[in-house]
Amino acid sequence: MSKYLVKDGVKNLIKPGEKLITTHCCYCGMQCGMHIRVNEKTGKVMGVEPRYDWPVTMGKMCPKGVTAYQTVEHKDRILKPLIKKNGQFVESSWEEALDLIEKNFKKLQAEHGKDSLSVFGGVSMTNEKCYLVGKYARVALGTRYIDYNGRFCMSSAAGGFIRTFGIDRGSTLPWPELEHSDCFFLAGSNTAECHPTSIQWFWKAKDKGAKLIVADPRETPTARVADVHLDLKPGTDSALANGMMHLLIKEGYVDEEYVENRCNNYEELKEMVKNWTPEYTSQITGVSVEKIIKAAHIYGMSPRSVVMFARGVEQQSKGVDNVALYSSMALLRGQVGKFASGVATFTGQGNGQGGREHGQKADLLPGYRKLTDPEAVKYVSSVWGIDPEEMPQPGVSAYEMFDEIQKGNIRGMHVICSNPAVSAPNGEYIWDGFKKLDFLVVSDFFLSETAEFADVVLPATTWAEDDGTTTNTEGRVIRIRKVREALGESKSDWEIMSLIAERLGKGKHFQYKDASEIFEEFRIASKGGKADYYGITWDRIDREDGVFWPCPSEDHPGTPTMFKEKFETPDGKANLAVCDWKEPGEYPTPEYPHILTTGRVVFHYLSGNQTRRVDFLMEQCPLPYAEMHPELASQYNLLNGDKVKLTTRRSNMTVEVRLTKAIRKDTVFIPYHWGKELSVNQLTNPCLDPVSRMPEFKVCAVKLQKA
Repeated sequence: MSKYLVKDGVKNLIKPGEKLITTHCCYCGMQCGMHIRVNEKTGKVMGVEPRYDWPVTMGKMCPKGVTAYQTVEHKDRILKPLIKKNGQFVESSWEEALDLIEKNFKKLQAEHGKDSLSVFGGVSMTNEKCYLVGKYARVALGTRYIDYNGRFCMSSAAGGFIRTFGIDRGSTLPWPELEHSDCFFLAGSNTAECHPTSIQWFWKAKDKGAKLIVADPRETPTARVADVHLDLKPGTDSALANGMMHLLIKEGYVDEEYVENRCNNYEELKEMVKNWTPEYTSQITGVSVEKIIKAAHIYGMSPRSVVMFARGVEQQSKGVDNVALYSSMALLRGQVGKFASGVATFTGQGNGQGGREHGQKADLLPGYRKLTDPEAVKYVSSVWGIDPEEMPQPGVSAYEMFDEIQKGNIRGMHVICSNPAVSAPNGEYIWDGFKKLDFLVVSDFFLSETAEFADVVLPATTWAEDDGTTTNTEGRVIRIRKVREALGESKSDWEIMSLIAERLGKGKHFQYKDASEIFEEFRIASKGGKADYYGITWDRIDREDGVFWPCPSEDHPGTPTMFKEKFETPDGKANLAVCDWKEPGEYPTPEYPHILTTGRVVFHYLSGNQTRRVDFLMEQCPLPYAEMHPELASQYNLLNGDKVKLTTRRSNMTVEVRLTKAIRKDTVFIPYHWGKELSVNQLTNPCLDPVSRMPEFKVCAVKLQKA
């Protein structure tokens, strides 16, 4: 007889012989609620059921989430350690693999110093693992060289929020409030495809009369339903934001009392934007004067509005400026810290928020403490049981670690839950860097493009084989629950790091029985920092269905809405951004006359290491393609389905043409979820934002040739 899991009047079918385990999706920052169906006798993962009572996504799931369970027991799983011998991987024991790692790590550091080793982390892991990556690099390896793949994802959002608000939290409001907003200004986000389970909040708000403004070079599925589509030229977001603020000030839409009491730099901002007339803004951005004026009027007259953005804004050489300027639009309207209003970024990776707060960044310690702050170093050192003098100095950003490889400064690397061979810009430079390393270790559950370069590959568990927490796109800390025991000889990333630490003589600092013990240490390590998780416990998360940080004590309610009374700046006021538009690192020239931009599709996730193994997802989108306007294609006699060769100053690739009028005539779009010769990041520009060190994935100059 069938059973049901009933909660809040919603029934989920439990088939005979199965149980449902409540958890969250492993992919993007929406962290959609789900129940995993598990065979009670064998422990085998059987399927997934939506979780209708999860307040953020309310039973909605995307194609990736629906099929995520299929990766857990996939035939491609790495189930034993692999060692490369004579150019080929052979299975080994853990003992042999750890012996080899110990030997090489010790040898490199003895010959070239502690900083000859490096760690490249990732944020598709739990908070517990992300926290431990930072401790592992600095305590077990004693190296300054640690960074992570969030440098390619969320770092500009972080920089912009810190500049403006004094703290980096991806959303100033809880997302169920979006239903009550009157206006959404979406910039650089194809929300309908990249975060599709969030789009329900926009539909609910639009049913009540809300307006939608979308700034994007492409008429994406999101832009097609907008009241205004601002079809800007890639790399001109700062110009558009300044032009919008010019009109907000000129037309009297500024909340003068709010700005006077809660913001700095208003007079300087007015001076900066006075020349950003609609005509001048149109000249730079390519957006018509009429659209700019209409967008400003809609946004300026809306009582409750939210400015939201994603990688299209952030993955630029002035991504921090873009985020700070768009955030300043919301400040001028007095919208930050109020109900159904504010600023938010769409988090790309599952733990893109939590994973950047607690020590994986080159210059940060847990709790968002600065590694350059002696008091922060002293406190965290006391938690870790080391002398403050032992704490390494700040290192360099993710891409810049490959510069250090080329210089011979970094000789060994441990890549954990990341695939920079696909996700980093200037791909051939990255591949050459991996070849130059004396020793490379990769922890993963599939043989990624990065793992193929490795000397040792260690089998890691999937999200369904681990307990822990993540922090979703709102800043809500939630629970990930173990669904089944580890497959084969795979081990959790925290176990792997602890084993290596033991081999390097640092095992006393990594004595954990399970992930809950790591979380308890992590709470203490974050205590008193800007990203304070001390008041959050696993039991409390279970009771409250998630807790918003900052939460400094167990009797603190958490902080769903940020900045109700003050900002996290020395004087408690927000800092309006005063910065002019700057050209991208590359713009079209006679030799490279067009603009290349990149992005996601709904069927794939990040480098595609997981989603390219799911048959259904590959059937829907098996290969990358070059999306271009028919008028641009006609210049090269290209028809739909033809092959086109794209060349930038770094490399070239050949893909199929997909014609559409839903893109600017000067722009080509290619999705980035494939590796090797199909990786668009062979072409992209590594020009870095001066603050966030984010590469400029979204803008580079390209030339076309019919293949």
